Amino acid sequence: MIPLFIIAIAVFIYICYVLLKPEKF
Repeated sequence: MIPLFIIAIAVFIYICYVLLKPEKF
């Protein structure tokens, strides 16, 4: 099983990436 905190971190990083590079969304 994949721990929920790993999923939360992955989603958080993805959101930050989108906010930093909205042109590549």
